[in-house]
Amino acid sequence: MWVETFTGLKVDRFAKLVKVVRERGGNGPGGGRPWCLPLAERVLLVAVYYRTNLTTRQLAPLFGISPATVGRVIQRLRPLLALEPALRPVADVERLWIVDGTLIPVRDRQVGASSRTYRFSANVQVIIDADTRLVVASARPAPGNKADAHVWHDSDLPAVAAGTTVIADGAYLGTGLIVPHRRRAGRPLLRGQEEDNAEHRRVRARVEHTFARMQNWKSSATAARRATASTTQSRPSPPSTTSP
Repeated sequence: MWVETFTGLKVDRFAKLVKVVRERGGNGPGGGRPWCLPLAERVLLVAVYYRTNLTTRQLAPLFGISPATVGRVIQRLRPLLALEPALRPVADVERLWIVDGTLIPVRDRQVGASSRTYRFSANVQVIIDADTRLVVASARPAPGNKADAHVWHDSDLPAVAAGTTVIADGAYLGTGLIVPHRRRAGRPLLRGQEEDNAEHRRVRARVEHTFARMQNWKSSATAARRATASTTQSRPSPPSTTSP
């Protein structure tokens, strides 16, 4: 019940995760003072930390340990939960990437702007791999009232995606990306174009699924805040002002 409720993982998937961490040396080289929690509970602690917004002080009583021990467990196991690089990189011509922008609420009004959500937010462009649904690259935050096509042009993502097939929605018209066929007044789309648009929507929906998944994890909010802070700190002075 703890595994599925707090991590969103099925028990068998969590068991595979524990096995991977153990094979990567999660128990350490041996010797010294033993951990107060078994490996499975330590992996669960780290997964709960990244899946929820609980702090180390809140996690400590849940697992019956001190906040300092929680911090040591996270620091020790965090690198072991990272994904390994692909053994055989896919050729650029065989890749299919999807790009879209997502609005992230921010407090810094010099970075964010009032957007269509009526909140101060930043527009962050994200590229995902259509096959793995993993994030390939993301751009620096831009004001939330800027159009996706403008943010794309002003970012370094076009250089990152050079030589790779990238699809996007209709907001990226004129960017050179693959977008749906546009219906014009008095000129309905042909049957083949309608079928192309349906397939385009089906594949592009994967980036929306990725955004929904990212918003459920504390790590995405932390990354957004860090990106916003680094953008602010990189501005020339004056003036000098100061993450799902």
